[in-house]
Amino acid sequence: MNSSSPAARYLEKSRDLINTVESQLPLIAQTADMFAATILAGGMVHVFGSGHSRIMVEEMWPRYGSFPGFNPIVELSLTFHNLVVGANGQRQAMFLENVSGLAPRILRNFALQPTDSALIISSGGCNIVPVEMAAEFQRRHVKVVGLVSRAHAEASTSRHPEGKKLMDFSTIVLDTGAPVGDAMVHIDGLPTPVAPGSTIGGCLLVNAIKAEVAARLTAAGHPPKVLTAGVLVGPDRATELFEAAYDEHAHRLAPYYARL
Repeated sequence: MNSSSPAARYLEKSRDLINTVESQLPLIAQTADMFAATILAGGMVHVFGSGHSRIMVEEMWPRYGSFPGFNPIVELSLTFHNLVVGANGQRQAMFLENVSGLAPRILRNFALQPTDSALIISSGGCNIVPVEMAAEFQRRHVKVVGLVSRAHAEASTSRHPEGKKLMDFSTIVLDTGAPVGDAMVHIDGLPTPVAPGSTIGGCLLVNAIKAEVAARLTAAGHPPKVLTAGVLVGPDRATELFEAAYDEHAHRLAPYYARL
């Protein structure tokens, strides 16, 4: 492959994202300490993202190589992009991302506990719903980890009525390393860049955290029930793990409704 090709430049930029994530290993460890403490206490790590940040929510749980203890909060009205236009289209989702008051209504569905923690993903960290989600978690004594593209977030203008950004309500801030505007490749003759990087950096961070949490739970004598492919453990064991993991998720989540 030509080293100057757009694909090669994208891969080169992606390697830079790995370096950015690696430079945050101390923050990843702090985040894992927080999340493991929540899970060991019987609580939940609430994970929220609107727009394409939903990808990182689903990367955390449930999928192969993941385990119970995380509560994925995905609002379809904010994340359903398939139709693009028309009913349930992208225009509506982008509009709703900046409707003040929606975040508290979402969290009204859960009896949060002080031992809980939260991971909120927002590349720009400036749309109203993720910012208000972080503020509402903080108001209810739940510590927040914010996952942003720091350069993009710092260059962006907040839509929050007080000018607040996700970082303002985060105990720990993690950076995907994506550039301002997210897209990483410039094409000759095309005035705007293509090929975003925040999802790569975000997934690297999410899975690095996941691995660290698994190590802490195992060291504490509570190894997690990991969703595992049958090709690794056999179909019977894979089914057993799936059922056990989903049952644990249900048991962990039930009190958040029962205590409302």
